[in-house]
Amino acid sequence: MQPAEIVYLNGDFVKKGEACLSPFDRGFLFAQAAYEVTAVFGGELIDFKAHLARLVRTLDGIEIPSAEVCKSLHDLHLDLLARNQVSEGFVYLQITGGAYGKRDFAGPETLLPGLFMFCEARNLIGERARDGVASITIEDQRWKRRDYKTTQLLSQALAYREAERAGAFGAIMQEDGFVTEAASANLWVVLDKGRLVTRNLGREILPGITRQSVLAHLKREGMQVEERAITIDELGAANEIFTTSATGLVLPVVELDHKPVGSGKPGPVTRRVQEVYYRGIGADIAARAPWLTGT
Repeated sequence: MQPAEIVYLNGDFVKKGEACLSPFDRGFLFAQAAYEVTAVFGGELIDFKAHLARLVRTLDGIEIPSAEVCKSLHDLHLDLLARNQVSEGFVYLQITGGAYGKRDFAGPETLLPGLFMFCEARNLIGERARDGVASITIEDQRWKRRDYKTTQLLSQALAYREAERAGAFGAIMQEDGFVTEAASANLWVVLDKGRLVTRNLGREILPGITRQSVLAHLKREGMQVEERAITIDELGAANEIFTTSATGLVLPVVELDHKPVGSGKPGPVTRRVQEVYYRGIGADIAARAPWLTGT
């Protein structure tokens, strides 16, 4: 899939090939920028309020004024989707420290934010959700404020390149003997006796909105989840592994470092989580994920 034809940049809707960004933008020069990705399903924005709250938290943390630039984001999302006739996929937005004609580390006392948005049509519940994906483990070399969703994504980009060279879809990052998260998703494992575990929140990982939503759905279903650090040994011995993110939703990992995870197929706990979450966002299981019901 490719980004849709119409994008939004600093006050205007334009064709993506005509969008022009100043080379003096602080997002370009210093990666002083926050971003969010909101899933769209059935024409609806999924968990938008939670995405907006996390965006404001990140902007405040990296000293970009949030009040003015964020007040119309909901309407801009809907307008962008309508202009591109996208009903399933995602909307990406990036808010930068803006441009003021020079390269200066500190910059002006009050920054004037820049805003870029695009959307993409994508089948959110497809073959990868059905069959699972392969992943590798790598060292986590990101900066220490991973709880902010910023565009400092070089480590993640390199992780995906390494995974691709290894014939895998993604990468799972670790440091000091513990798993942090996947390169662009939160990580979950199923251990012995069906214990479901995901990393607890802190500066080490991004507070995923899909993670938050899945936890809420599972709680309503009476499913127990341990929130704690997961060791590399536990990861290697896991019966099931899956990730959660806005673009992948609930994605099984069936191969890790060229070895099968459990049976080498998505397991029963992963399937249950998929079913609960898909129903939670209003998906018709029989039509969109018949493999969950055996039809």
